[in-house]
Amino acid sequence: MILYPNEYFNNVREINIDFLKKNEIKALILDVDNTLIDYDKNLDKATIEWAENLKKEGIKLYILSNSNKKEKVKTVAEKLKIEYEYFGKKPLKIGFKKVQEKLQEKPENIGVVGDQIFTDVIGGNRCKMFTILVDPIAEKDIWITLIKRPIENMIKEKYKKTKEGEYGKKTIYK
Repeated sequence: MILYPNEYFNNVREINIDFLKKNEIKALILDVDNTLIDYDKNLDKATIEWAENLKKEGIKLYILSNSNKKEKVKTVAEKLKIEYEYFGKKPLKIGFKKVQEKLQEKPENIGVVGDQIFTDVIGGNRCKMFTILVDPIAEKDIWITLIKRPIENMIKEKYKKTKEGEYGKKTIYK
């Protein structure tokens, strides 16, 4: 289903090298707002270390953000020492395809990581990439996202029940 991610984690730091290798993911397209940073633009040291460790293992990282605030996205990218695209127009394919071309990877070898179903998951799924939904870092959000969250939360609950049916009662986050 286009609304469901391939996988779901509590946060980006739970995405580890073993998981990526098992799923043949060689690159990650990362969202910024409420995925890497909170509403107040805080990027924690653990996330920076996580990105450094994945890069050491050969995983390519690239930011694709819908934000039109170039300096905000650029600041996060510089702290993580990765490239970025801002105003990505997700869920449209154009931003994903542009980043795919720069990463020089097949879509099935690219993971799309974000906190929103209606932008990150749908866009990644439309491009046949491996989608990874994470919980938002904080409840505080921009107004348009706040409107969509209740609907996304209902979809997440249905997704969890689907996964529980596949895997029994064990957690689906790891």
